[in-house]
Amino acid sequence: MKTELKEKPRAVDLASLERQVKEMYRAVADEPHREYHFEMGRGLTERLGYPVADLDRIPAQAIESFAGVGYFFDLAALRPGETVVDLGSGSGTDTFIAALKVGPKGRVVGIDMTDAQLAKASRLRDEAGFAMVEYRKSYIERVPVDDASVDAVISNGVINLSPDKASVFGEVARMLKPGGRLAIADIVTEKHLPEGVTCNADLWAACIGGAMQEDDYRAAIEACGMNVVAIVPNTAYGFISDSARGATGKWGVKSVSLLARKPG
Repeated sequence: MKTELKEKPRAVDLASLERQVKEMYRAVADEPHREYHFEMGRGLTERLGYPVADLDRIPAQAIESFAGVGYFFDLAALRPGETVVDLGSGSGTDTFIAALKVGPKGRVVGIDMTDAQLAKASRLRDEAGFAMVEYRKSYIERVPVDDASVDAVISNGVINLSPDKASVFGEVARMLKPGGRLAIADIVTEKHLPEGVTCNADLWAACIGGAMQEDDYRAAIEACGMNVVAIVPNTAYGFISDSARGATGKWGVKSVSLLARKPG
């Protein structure tokens, strides 16, 4: 049964948002040791729950640009031979981890709109020999992947950046095979954000302004015909800048991991 999404459209400046998000994540790829609103790197991955044995098998330069917000591979339960799409694949940490799970007979497709991220991930893929991984430049609202061709869709801290989350979840439902699953980590809120935040492209680019209220986020997924199976808080994740911490306290901005399934 589909659930109607009641959230009103947010009037953020879309052109400004795209420029700022691209610049933010260009810097994440090329300048991973700069200061950001969020933590990055190997220490974060381990604290979120990524197994050390997996991290040791993927390129270290991908991990240094890791800017995810949670761990979801336990929920995803990827199996050898499966096809996986990563929305907002960045410098490749999660695509490489997924490749370890699906093995040489599987396939992982990373989707990203930022040239610097795609270039870095592609270079690291080639150097490390992850032949089952490919990257495609695209928006996550319009994904160049065939209908009903994917076993699992993953994403880490990216969907909150989209100004059209309904289209993102619609694309997920379109791509998934019957019985396929969506396993993600993302930023949500306990309270609805005020207009002064949701219309601020700076705060969207910082993974705050675009965060959806948790019940509305779930409703957006269910409205596309998928069933939410689990929502798990990522208590090990936290923003590091003063402004981001302020938002966390005021509006309950937080990280969760989520598993949903397409009926079939």
